[in-house]
Amino acid sequence: MNNKPDKVLIFDTTLRDGEQAPGASMNPKEKLEIAFALERLGVDIIEAGFPIASKGDFDSVKNVAKHIKGSMICALARSLKKDIDAAGDAVKGAKRPRIHVFLATSKIHLQYKFKKTPQEILQIAVDAVKYARGKVDNIEFSPEDASRSDKDFLYKVLEAVIKAGATTVNIPDTVGYATPLEYGQLIADIKNNVPNIGKAIISTHCHDDLGLAVANSLAAVRNGARQVECTINGIGERAGNASMEEIVMALKTRADFFKCSTGIHTREIYRTSRLVSKATGFVVPPNKAIVGANAFRHESGIHQDGILKERSTYEIMSPEDVGVPAAGGLVLGKHSGRHAFKDRLKFLGIMINDAELDRAFDRFKNLADKKKQVFDEDLMAIVDDEAKSIVMTWALKELLATSGTNIAPQVKVTLESKGKLITKESSGDGPVDACYKAIEAATKCKAKLLEYGIQSVTQGKDALGEVTVKVSVDGKNVIGHGASTDIIEASAKAYINAINKAIAQEITKK
Repeated sequence: MNNKPDKVLIFDTTLRDGEQAPGASMNPKEKLEIAFALERLGVDIIEAGFPIASKGDFDSVKNVAKHIKGSMICALARSLKKDIDAAGDAVKGAKRPRIHVFLATSKIHLQYKFKKTPQEILQIAVDAVKYARGKVDNIEFSPEDASRSDKDFLYKVLEAVIKAGATTVNIPDTVGYATPLEYGQLIADIKNNVPNIGKAIISTHCHDDLGLAVANSLAAVRNGARQVECTINGIGERAGNASMEEIVMALKTRADFFKCSTGIHTREIYRTSRLVSKATGFVVPPNKAIVGANAFRHESGIHQDGILKERSTYEIMSPEDVGVPAAGGLVLGKHSGRHAFKDRLKFLGIMINDAELDRAFDRFKNLADKKKQVFDEDLMAIVDDEAKSIVMTWALKELLATSGTNIAPQVKVTLESKGKLITKESSGDGPVDACYKAIEAATKCKAKLLEYGIQSVTQGKDALGEVTVKVSVDGKNVIGHGASTDIIEASAKAYINAINKAIAQEITKK
């Protein structure tokens, strides 16, 4: 790993802190897919999870550590031996493992959470780092709530943990309280007041409660931080974390100002953003910087005129820089063959086995009969909807929906399970409600719909509609996806996908 002064290491915590966002829980397969995407992206360190939290989290970290070779794999642990043992066991299969130990240092945490003296906290931190260092060589220590900690005490803790073996010291703005000026000054003060700080990398971990996570992180880089902790799309607890894509593109676009670079392959940003959005069910807002749908769109006539004459008049980066598919990029048609389809998926970085390819190709041919133009986004939606789905307990075979202004919506569905066809019919407040009642009757699975969202994959009246649902089954929240040119069909597929995931989770537990 290159740690020269002008290189900023990117520490991605999408799989750990990002998953702590309410409703963002991912299954093991989704976590591994995201880990592979982060590896392609060029992330230096992947924080894969918090192993002590649950057996599922432990197994997921272990699985990521086993398969990822290009990025360092990190596991989080409190300053407790049992946590550090779990973290060490989870990452021991990694090519380059790291344990990330944390302990709060602010007065408010010491008084109300730990009820311990500063000296006791200092000793716990040192003991934890030493214990972790006995398991792996690369140790990160975080004084939780550092931005609200007494500075003199913070300096003592950092000096002590570096002496104990910490190779990275992270300065968390845990509750998003800091402002860029004071957070940048905190990093500068640490550099000037911790005698052995040169033996460790200074890292940042900023939350977005005041909308300042990215600004604070960049202020820290300006003052000497050389690792930034962030997440794809800025997901995370409460208002989220610092957004990786914004930090990376700020450092790249304003290299003249920051005089730093990252090892991120920026053309992978858009695809990774979409993958995380798909896995978590969190739709990226249209006005989101870098990866939002409107990030490179120009409505104003003056702007459009300028763009047509010279793109740099109103664009400081190009959509191609972050991997946004070229507008209007027709890729395949109904006469395209299986080989061309497979090559295009490979170009998009989508790797699937032959069985998955067969299912996806059949969907593509059906779509090509309905649409005049098939775009990259369509292909990605098809693969997400069909080829990469979990093993299906239930599959939609037929759907018939009738509705109108003065008639009660009626839906009949035929589902297949273990070679048997089951047909059920139901009415409802609307066609989607009727559809879901019919599916519940067929599967005998009671699922409570928590969230429902739909968006078009591409432009045009014939665009694929992509439905995302969040449902609760036996108290467990799962996310389902479905795509079709027919909205009711897409809705049915999303609901069935969620039910299949819930069943798969129960089978895995057994």
